[in-house]
Amino acid sequence: MTAAKVIEEMDSLPPDEQARVIQHAFELARHRQLSADELGELAQRLAASSDPAEIIRLRSAMTRGFYGE
Repeated sequence: MTAAKVIEEMDSLPPDEQARVIQHAFELARHRQLSADELGELAQRLAASSDPAEIIRLRSAMTRGFYGE
C-alpha cells in the first residue's frame, strides 16, 4: 500500500480513529533512528540556526534520531 493510499484511507476515518492513527505515527517517529542523510540535514539546520528554541528542538531531534529514543 502506498503512502497516498494510507492517507486517503485515514481521511475517511472518524475523528477518534484518526486520533489513534496519529498517535501511532508519533510513536513510530519517536522510536525510529534517522539515516545519516537525515541527521546531516538536521546538523546543517542546527549550525545555521540562531533561534535558541529552534536549537534546542533540533538538538533533541538529532539525539532521538541517532539513538532511536
